[in-house]
Amino acid sequence: MPAEPVLVTTAATKSYADLVALAPLDLTVREGERVALVGHNGSGKSTFLQLVTGLLELSGGTIEVVGALAAAADARAAVSYLPDEPVLYDDLDVREHLAYVAALHGVEADDDDIDELIERVGLTERATDLPARFSRGLRQKASIAVGLIRPYQLLLVDEPFVGLDATGKRSLLSLLDEAHESGAATIVATHDPVYVERVDRCLALRDGEVVHDGPATPAEVLELVTS
Repeated sequence: MPAEPVLVTTAATKSYADLVALAPLDLTVREGERVALVGHNGSGKSTFLQLVTGLLELSGGTIEVVGALAAAADARAAVSYLPDEPVLYDDLDVREHLAYVAALHGVEADDDDIDELIERVGLTERATDLPARFSRGLRQKASIAVGLIRPYQLLLVDEPFVGLDATGKRSLLSLLDEAHESGAATIVATHDPVYVERVDRCLALRDGEVVHDGPATPAEVLELVTS
């Protein structure tokens, strides 16, 4: 039996006056499916992810997550979103961030669980520091931990490898593999060839329109985003 749909878009579109940020899009992403979202800057990748999360309103069409309209409570509960610019609290340290987000989503995470995730993203030595004072790469690591401590059926990640060192990148790839193995669908906006080789499907956008939907090699991805 095919896996159940997690994300279904029907003629989903976003426009700003005469500018079409996302052309009408019909798309189905199923449980456990790994999707790489590629395209040049301004192609519509971030717009699409923010529409799925409900942070932006559609100009037309519908987006459903686990059968609920995007931005509805059930849809929000099913989605974990890691934006390209980490969004963190100014007055919470790394460990406090994870404890707060876990409690907010009803996750029973003890100190050992939290410390294990902190170790995996490479922040053990900074666990009691404020991420507001971190470098871009360290803030990215904190954001990854925050996004993964909560439950989700759909994981959306926007350019996660930017600013990460080699160790951080390896850890993130491992965590994304585990998200897939748990049955979650993952959509990652990236041009990273190592990640593209791991996915089931590559979705390429150009000026808001889908120009490729299916398998793609890193070389094909490079051609898609530069042509």
